[in-house]
Amino acid sequence: MTKLIFEKSKANTNKFYLEESTKEFPIDIPQVRKEPLALPDISEVELVRHYTALSKKAYGVDDGFYPLGSCTMKYNPKISEDLASLEGFTAIHPLQPINTVEGCLKVIKELKEHLQKITGMADFTLAPAAGAHGEFAGLLMTRKYHENRSDFNRKKVLIPDSAHGTNPASANMCGLEVLTVPSNENGLVDIKALKEMVNEETACLMLTNPNTLGLFEKEIKEMAEIVHQAGGLLYYDGANLNAIMGICKPADMGFDIVHLNLHKTFATPHGAGGPGSGPVGCVESLREFLPNTSSINSVGLIKAYHGNYLVLIKALTYIKLLGYLGIKETAQNAVLNANYLMHKLNKVFTIPYFNEGCMHEFVISMSDFKENKDISAMDLAKALIDEGIHPPTMYFPLIVKEALMIEPTETETKENLDDFIEKMFILANKSSLHDHPKKTPVNRVDEVLAARQPKLKYRG
Repeated sequence: MTKLIFEKSKANTNKFYLEESTKEFPIDIPQVRKEPLALPDISEVELVRHYTALSKKAYGVDDGFYPLGSCTMKYNPKISEDLASLEGFTAIHPLQPINTVEGCLKVIKELKEHLQKITGMADFTLAPAAGAHGEFAGLLMTRKYHENRSDFNRKKVLIPDSAHGTNPASANMCGLEVLTVPSNENGLVDIKALKEMVNEETACLMLTNPNTLGLFEKEIKEMAEIVHQAGGLLYYDGANLNAIMGICKPADMGFDIVHLNLHKTFATPHGAGGPGSGPVGCVESLREFLPNTSSINSVGLIKAYHGNYLVLIKALTYIKLLGYLGIKETAQNAVLNANYLMHKLNKVFTIPYFNEGCMHEFVISMSDFKENKDISAMDLAKALIDEGIHPPTMYFPLIVKEALMIEPTETETKENLDDFIEKMFILANKSSLHDHPKKTPVNRVDEVLAARQPKLKYRG
């Protein structure tokens, strides 16, 4: 068990002193501390070792395999970090004269042009700070588009039952009503149900392609026609762009609005709450509704200035580093790796909606293991931690019971994939996994209790 820094504290250990100040700084009496600040008494070397040890317990994509489905946790080239740390990018201010930041503005212009070419959209805003923020902006545009045409009854957003949870949340925040479109027996949008649901109240159909099961919506052109003929828009959640970039464009599928996750697809380290970036693009007819523009029909300011600027630099670096042929190869390798894993794991695990192939990710179900051996998706995920592998996404999408969503990404070697397969098979043959993880500072915890009643303060 790792000791807390307070547990390592020993009186009179800290030998670092500062000369007492001769200056006096008046403080309001109510703000004066009534008792000494409870800081640990520890030497400098022990302090350094403590936090170094803690840092080694963290796990990221630079440490090993991180097959977190839908979140696209892939290795990011360090050149992107190096360029984003240049003083010419970090030591600027958004309000300084334009002639002093022309290079920075060129970054914005070039990135927009590349994203337009990759998606087929007519224009982009780079302001949104994350994918869900981009969804919010795109749905505000959707609502404003209909209101601008005096079509005030279009308040319903159609979202597949396998969609990301942020989709209905974003729609609800925009004051729109969410209707769930069921999946068919193949894990794709049920076209018959979609036809019955679309009407004069439909604001848009919101989906990602490929979907969260890792399957490409082959009838996307028909879906676009159904929605467009009814006067609605088609919204593209760009979470799974990594599977198709350079191969096909959302615009060619009939999408009107798209958000992209630069922090997933274009080389920005993902996780720990940010920074993210969720640019929103649109077709020509919706350009006037984009946020952060001077158009009278703009939905307004979605974020101050130019968004998370350093993230934009990383994305542009990544695109220029790979080139369009490299971007296409990235998507192809992501799909290849996922299919390799899926077909190998299918020998032992149940893969719902298994057909001739998947895209960048796939979902296995632990339902039979749960029923026959009392081994759940949670149990397998916890056991993988002991094998030095970050668990896949658990219990999502909701339409698959005991789901584990696996996305290997393009950056993993065949050797890494084979190692993962071998460890999955070994764990599948065990009679119980309830006592995992064993190698972590804290073992199996009550996650509901930890979330609702977290202990955030040390009590000696």
